[in-house]
Amino acid sequence: MGYILLATLTTLSITCFSQGDVNIDLKKFEWLTGSWNRTNISKSGRTAYELWSKKENGMFTGHGGVLQGRDTIFKERFCILAKDNAIYYVADVPENKQVVYFKVTEINDLGFICENSEHDFPKKIEYTFDGVQLKAQISGNGKYVDYLFLKQK
Repeated sequence: MGYILLATLTTLSITCFSQGDVNIDLKKFEWLTGSWNRTNISKSGRTAYELWSKKENGMFTGHGGVLQGRDTIFKERFCILAKDNAIYYVADVPENKQVVYFKVTEINDLGFICENSEHDFPKKIEYTFDGVQLKAQISGNGKYVDYLFLKQK
């Protein structure tokens, strides 16, 4: 099991750090950097977070997790990269055997939408920031899940 996790994380690292397209400017994602604490987690004793950083090559990498006390019960990794003249949000979650690419279909100064109609769920990921609160929504097949975050100071 540990080997599979290591292989998956290595694959994501290679994917996130070896891809790039200098013709695409990723600066519109800079607002995403930092540590975000989830505010709408429903189970008592649990906390959740996302942590995003900008790399020297302009790409953004992150990871998120859910903790029960001090124990990590869920962990995911993600990145935003330029590839083939497009921008992608790449997710590595335990439920998937391989990383999943979501193509960014809309972007502005405080948000973006990315989609992959071939993926089972989610098919769409949307991040929006109102200057105070970050909202990440995943959706597909008639289902929606909202994740609300505040930036850690």
